[in-house]
Amino acid sequence: MRRVVITGIGLVTPLGVGTEETWRALIEGKSGVGPLKGYSVTTLRTQLGAEIPGFAPQNFVANRKVLRKMTRTDQFALVGATLAVKDSGLKIAEQDGERVGLYAGSNKEVSDLMYMREALLAARGQDGTADFHRFGASAGTIYPLFYVEGLQAASLFFISEAYGIKGANTYFAGTAESGATAIGSAYRALRRGEVDVAVAGGYDDAVSWWHMTKMDALGLMTDRNDLGAAACRPYDRNRTGMVMGEGAAFFVIEEREAAAKRGARMYAEITGYGSGHDAYKLLTPHPEGRGLALAMRAALREAGSAPDAIGYVASHGSGTRLGDASEARAIRSVFGASTEGLAASSVKPATGHLVAGAGALNVAVAALALHHQVVPPTLNLEALDPVCQMDWVPGKARETRFDQALALARGLEGENVALAVRAVRA
Repeated sequence: MRRVVITGIGLVTPLGVGTEETWRALIEGKSGVGPLKGYSVTTLRTQLGAEIPGFAPQNFVANRKVLRKMTRTDQFALVGATLAVKDSGLKIAEQDGERVGLYAGSNKEVSDLMYMREALLAARGQDGTADFHRFGASAGTIYPLFYVEGLQAASLFFISEAYGIKGANTYFAGTAESGATAIGSAYRALRRGEVDVAVAGGYDDAVSWWHMTKMDALGLMTDRNDLGAAACRPYDRNRTGMVMGEGAAFFVIEEREAAAKRGARMYAEITGYGSGHDAYKLLTPHPEGRGLALAMRAALREAGSAPDAIGYVASHGSGTRLGDASEARAIRSVFGASTEGLAASSVKPATGHLVAGAGALNVAVAALALHHQVVPPTLNLEALDPVCQMDWVPGKARETRFDQALALARGLEGENVALAVRAVRA
């Protein structure tokens, strides 16, 4: 089995478009959470989110015709992948395209629904109800590429076209677990020799009106609009729910010997990947987080690592009552006595919950924390809930020394993923 390292990281988050910008803001304790400004939120229970101000994909993608064919979600993916490739220093377009793979995860569902506006309005009967005979008569007014742009896996085409990627490629639909699963699948493909290089990551536009109206109805988001950037409070006894964010986290991963031969910077080595399902209730995590515990044990087993070898966990920490409590119990059940010396933190109070991008972002956080030997803080944690008892690095970043870390991701319906990473030593 070949060894796999991360040589490029591309982050597009509400803290900045770029890995250095995002990492610096995380360490400085900044937050991108605030009142949503992209549309009217007067009918929503939750009116906060983390938006990317002034996102300008044309600054990274020269082909304007390509950009016009993409949804905002897919633009996040292409920019994230572009930043990762540039950061790696690898000329992917010059590689054997059949030996380069692409793996992406997202919660994308539809195209820009504003394209349907005219036809939908025309379909209303005199009493305001939908008349599908009228809709059929006006369907010709719909933007002809509406369905093409709305394809879930469209990002695979745009990224592959940009870099001539012809090898194995897969799209994973889901929430936080999907981006992490994409990275884990790329890691496994490299280990087995199916590809020599892979671009992998997750992305989402979770603060769009479409996604916000869905999540708002589920009651999983905070209603403390008055708190602004302090509303998302993972592990705090006064936590009231999630705050959504938008963006992408992408990676270039390579076989270690090849990366070393070309003198590449190696952020971290990926050593293990595990997944597990709660098999409990729809939208309600198992109280003991059994699926997450299974995922962590599997990742540690593949990495050949004992729990006491892990120095940091990039936790899921969404700020929900049940989710945070079950995550803390799962971590304590896996780490046992070594929980005492374990540091963990959630970046969601800073970036918002990037949904399908959240798990991938946690992989980046774990790798960057190893690379810089600095752990980002959990913001807004002022009164630790006793049921979440652990060292969550509250308030301020912490310099430390550690060699191994775990990155966690939890899905909306019981899915759980863990990835193990290790510092690269000569």
